Amino acid sequence: MGTYYDIVFEGKIIPGKDPGEVRKALASVLKKDATTVETLFSGRPFTLRKQVAGETAEKFKSKFESADLVVGSAVISIDFFKQFVATLRKIFGGTVRSYETLLDRARREAILRMKEMAGDAVVIVNVRIEAAPIGKKARKGNVSCVEAVAYGTALWLRPP
Repeated sequence: MGTYYDIVFEGKIIPGKDPGEVRKALASVLKKDATTVETLFSGRPFTLRKQVAGETAEKFKSKFESADLVVGSAVISIDFFKQFVATLRKIFGGTVRSYETLLDRARREAILRMKEMAGDAVVIVNVRIEAAPIGKKARKGNVSCVEAVAYGTALWLRPP
């Protein structure tokens, strides 16, 4: 019995690419109308085909010029004042907003670096973001730095 695959699409348009042209090229490749193609860019995974044979999956894959892993990483340090406020929050309880902003900044920077690595790709699919504390006492809850890594698959479409 053969192996079957689900073909799933999830992605955002790379900055600098004309959204109309990207949608038009994708509609041509997928042979879908504009309304259907628009739903692909909602940010949620969209299954294009379910349980297709390996040969069909390869034909679908061949419509793309290339696909490559793109990665962006950022390490952001917390300043003394934010660390002091966070220590007070840990004592008295509540949301530690200084750590939230630190993590948010690290994630944004990692995504920007990933997009920079993608260059002139049309879309990045299957994006994942990982974050981890860095520091001598990170296991004890004393975070001094945060590393965020964003990775995904950049796609370049072949002209129709």
